[in-house]
Amino acid sequence: MTALEAAARELSAALAPMRFAAPVSHVYNPLAYAWAPYADYLRRFGQGRKRVVLVGMNPGPFGMVQTGVPFGEVAAVRDWMGIRAEVTAPAAQNPKRPVEGFACTRSEVSGRRLWGLFAERFGPAEAFFAEHFVANYCPLAFFDGGRNLTPDKLPAAEQGPLLAACDAHLRRVAESLQPEWVIGVGAWAELRAREALAGLPLRFGRVLHPSPASPAANRGWAAAATRQLVDLGVWPA
Repeated sequence: MTALEAAARELSAALAPMRFAAPVSHVYNPLAYAWAPYADYLRRFGQGRKRVVLVGMNPGPFGMVQTGVPFGEVAAVRDWMGIRAEVTAPAAQNPKRPVEGFACTRSEVSGRRLWGLFAERFGPAEAFFAEHFVANYCPLAFFDGGRNLTPDKLPAAEQGPLLAACDAHLRRVAESLQPEWVIGVGAWAELRAREALAGLPLRFGRVLHPSPASPAANRGWAAAATRQLVDLGVWPA
């Protein structure tokens, strides 16, 4: 078992007893029911030193919720990364957000934009992952019926233990991969990364979140994110 696999197993175990009150109706943990593809992702792309670690917020309903991979748009994971493995159903499934695994026909727009940019710039997945890795800060997906809830919207009493566990996990990821840069995908992910990794010799930055809920992202996310990474000095012009 790799270092990142062991860290993910420990995070999943730490989160398992946590409970979340209404309006949260369902909580999905892809590290449990979609462990097979996530473990494959870690084994194939999460070993060795990475110059850049990008950190997302938490799983999207048609991305990591389905494939176990951060921003895991099905086509990108299956066709570009070459990952396809068994995904089982969560114990308490949300009828409005069923887990269909790699049979899911809905596209995760954020993931399509993110991985699409990396595929366009680097070509094969192996070329991107030679110096980069993408992680999610929080592996849990929260739903209010059919609505996606993000962890920053949880009450402070529920956020406390959740953030503590996720902070500890992100620190283990950083200590294993020893990046120069940690880039938040969105402002909240950058904030959490800065707090979790305070004191480590890292450089921080962020890119615009690729969510279709962001008007700025809808005006050309790939160009905007590329410009941000070039301006930071993460990527050459």
